[in-house]
Amino acid sequence: MMPFRDTAAPLYLADADQVIEATDLIAAFGEHAVLEAAVRAGAMRDIGNHVRFCRWRQTERLIAVMVSDEAVGTVH
Repeated sequence: MMPFRDTAAPLYLADADQVIEATDLIAAFGEHAVLEAAVRAGAMRDIGNHVRFCRWRQTERLIAVMVSDEAVGTVH
C-alpha cells in the first residue's frame, strides 16, 4: 500500500460516520480511495461548501492512515 506522508497534519474525526465513509471508499475504490476523497473535497470547495470540504479532506487523511503500512504517531 501507500505510505502515509502527511505526518504534520492532525487527524480530526467529527463522528464515527466518517470512519464508515472512509471504509466504504476503500472498499469501492481500493488504492484510489484517497484520490476519490480528494476529488469530493475539491467538488465541495468549488461549490463553496466549506464544511463538507473540510470533512472530505479529513476523510482523505483518514484513508491515508488506514491504508498505510507504516505506524503513525509515537511508537513505544
